[in-house]
Amino acid sequence: MPRNFTASVAIPCAYFDAGTCRSCSLLDVAYGDQLAGKQARARELIDAFAGPDRRSIDWLAPVASETAGFRTKAKLVIGGTADAPTLGILDGEQHGVDLEGCPIVAEPIRSVLPTLAAFITMARLVPYDIPARRGELKYLIVTTNARGELMLRFVLRSTESIGRIRKHLPALRARLTQLRVVTVNLLPEHKAVLEGEDELWLTDERALELPFDDLTLSLLPRSFVQTNESIAARLYATGAAWAAELAPASAWDLYCGVGGFALHLAAARRSLRSSEAASRNGPFRVTGVELSEDAVASATMAAASANLDAAFIAADATQWALAQASAPDLVVVNPPRRGLGPELAGWLEASGVRHVLYSSCNAESLARDLAAMPSLRPTRAQVFDMFPHTAHFETLVLLERA
Repeated sequence: MPRNFTASVAIPCAYFDAGTCRSCSLLDVAYGDQLAGKQARARELIDAFAGPDRRSIDWLAPVASETAGFRTKAKLVIGGTADAPTLGILDGEQHGVDLEGCPIVAEPIRSVLPTLAAFITMARLVPYDIPARRGELKYLIVTTNARGELMLRFVLRSTESIGRIRKHLPALRARLTQLRVVTVNLLPEHKAVLEGEDELWLTDERALELPFDDLTLSLLPRSFVQTNESIAARLYATGAAWAAELAPASAWDLYCGVGGFALHLAAARRSLRSSEAASRNGPFRVTGVELSEDAVASATMAAASANLDAAFIAADATQWALAQASAPDLVVVNPPRRGLGPELAGWLEASGVRHVLYSSCNAESLARDLAAMPSLRPTRAQVFDMFPHTAHFETLVLLERA
């Protein structure tokens, strides 16, 4: 039977079964088999870069996700009409498909979607019609945290609707008391991007807090955040634990985003209590580098709030690293799907840095980067299932100079 007509197995999904949405392409595969397949794929790509004995890589058991309700950030395309809006995706003809009941979306988001649909009607927000190139409301971007609090962003073509959003916002906030941050993002261009450069806050609160165990990150609207918060928490904690074993005196976190790794590294070092550990490790400083100024502002706010010794710089990670006079003891890299690229991988290979902690959302680009860094061999690795029911996954690899 062709794959497009198979039924959901991992979790029940009426959208998948009806062929309405196939974004979760592996829903017809039992979750345990999904996880085993991702582990096998990661090993297939990475084991080739171990030392002479391929068993020298310590592969830890993969970190499994919840199979439903795990997605803590939803990017919803708005279609239909102001009277009958759809919140979900587009079909092949660029018309809206409603996915308000999507089972992978976290309950704090899923439960408010009917209210947001009603708000679109109340405020007369005309959905953007891509084929006709008319209308105003392009997307709703909704993010939740571990406390069920929400950030809501309206992505609009112009300022035409802002007055009506402002007018009806008090009623929405009275209905949804968990709303903390509400903004308008302006995307006037007709192009395949999610957001524009201009952000207008409609609330006094500007950032959503993201509690991670004993550390709280801050999220400004245009900052990148992982879409599976529980797996992100495990990823950051594991990275900090592996780094603590190395006791570096200095570290960089390149492509740091809102500072997930950097802040966890700094917090882990501060938690050292014994005088022996303190004298052995000495002062510790971590520097995060990220191109997004909003993400750097988010990370800086979180560091100040937690009183952590971490600095953040808005710059291109590759160009910044190449401009430094020397390398730190540890470099953490968490690049986009394209990977590090030959320039930064070549710099790391020649830098003399002893350890690299590489967090990758694309094992194929990770393998290309490892090929460009033959002196840095993987010694420990673990798969984190950030994206259940798809072929994607996160891999954390500790590299040590041979």
